[in-house]
Amino acid sequence: MTAAQTPEEFAKAWDESHISDKPASDVRHEDLKVYLGKLKELGLKVEEAGRSYGDREIYQVEWGKGPFKVFLWSQMHGDEPTATPALIDLFAFLETNREKIVWVGEMHNRLTIRAVPMLNPDGAEVFQRRNLQWIDINRDARSLKTPEGQLLKRLVDEFFPDVGFNLHNQQELTTAGRSFNQATISLLAVNGRPDNSTYPGYERNKRICAEIVRALENFIPGHIAQYSDSYNSQAFGDNISAWGSPVILIETGGYHGKGEDFLIRLNFIAFLTALRTMVEGRMEGADPEAYNSLPPNSSGRIFSLVIRNAEIVIPGKADKPYIADIGINRERRRAQFIPPVYVREIGDLSNRKGLEEVDASAYFVVPKEGSLRSGTLGSFMFYKKSREVKWDSENLEKDFPPDGIYLFGQWIKPLE
Repeated sequence: MTAAQTPEEFAKAWDESHISDKPASDVRHEDLKVYLGKLKELGLKVEEAGRSYGDREIYQVEWGKGPFKVFLWSQMHGDEPTATPALIDLFAFLETNREKIVWVGEMHNRLTIRAVPMLNPDGAEVFQRRNLQWIDINRDARSLKTPEGQLLKRLVDEFFPDVGFNLHNQQELTTAGRSFNQATISLLAVNGRPDNSTYPGYERNKRICAEIVRALENFIPGHIAQYSDSYNSQAFGDNISAWGSPVILIETGGYHGKGEDFLIRLNFIAFLTALRTMVEGRMEGADPEAYNSLPPNSSGRIFSLVIRNAEIVIPGKADKPYIADIGINRERRRAQFIPPVYVREIGDLSNRKGLEEVDASAYFVVPKEGSLRSGTLGSFMFYKKSREVKWDSENLEKDFPPDGIYLFGQWIKPLE
């Protein structure tokens, strides 16, 4: 095992030792219990902390015996899963190397780390944002109508951490500022005060965020952004910060061409970087500029797919073809399922980009749905303009096999 001193070595450590073994989006409550069983076998303290509205166990993991207290929680939105296996891998690494790597042993003596992986197990089970009361747990910090929110409040009150980590996923088409780069990781030192006035814990968290930025820039340069710092009186991040435990928000987006394991790995690197910053004294002396200068999160600039220069033929209206770009987006689903894909915009998209783009100028493009508007399924047939096609055919696809087919977000028949 590497001594894991640099971000690259953290990445190598994850590659060599992670115990998560499936895409984060496919991890259900029973899978989490298997992971937690492995942590118990390593000697970690794993306890049931409470129950969800659907009576599923919610667990807390603890490691370390130091005076500085760190609290992390993941998946309070059931369809935002990336940090859950990353937390499992973090604890496995720490316990496995507690007596092998000097700084890990020092961390054990200086920090006490508690984490709740999968705060919303009911939402995770059906892959939905809200709990089974259909309440957004992250808007329940004041009213505390959910058992999950009540539990989170109790755990924070009992532990009173020095720093908290609120771990989420964001839309994969979120971008870093005005660029067309996906915001793969977005960070926020959560202020928690309506007037956004500063205080020591808030400034400290900015410095921790800056160290995370510097570490992750080795892997995703240009793909790190700052999450909006608008105050929300109902959100747990703002309230936990206001209650005296300043919070760092980590939002995981997407990175085109990389799988979920890449994102889990980034979270693992971010967590280890933050923890090392705490025990090495850098959280007091680090330059916050890397965080302060991050571009803000932005949206509406990219699509999953853009079909450029499409000459669109609508069955029944073949005498009125028109040329436009088509922007198509993929919905978030479990890895094991084919995600639905919808048309989101039609027209001149020259100021937008797609994670994937095709030039359809040599083709007629026919929507398989028979109509085309925002919200229709993004499924298309492509016909070379050099062909003669009878557009009024009752069974167009059978009588005139397409030269290309895009269906369910996949190229069933790629364009030449």
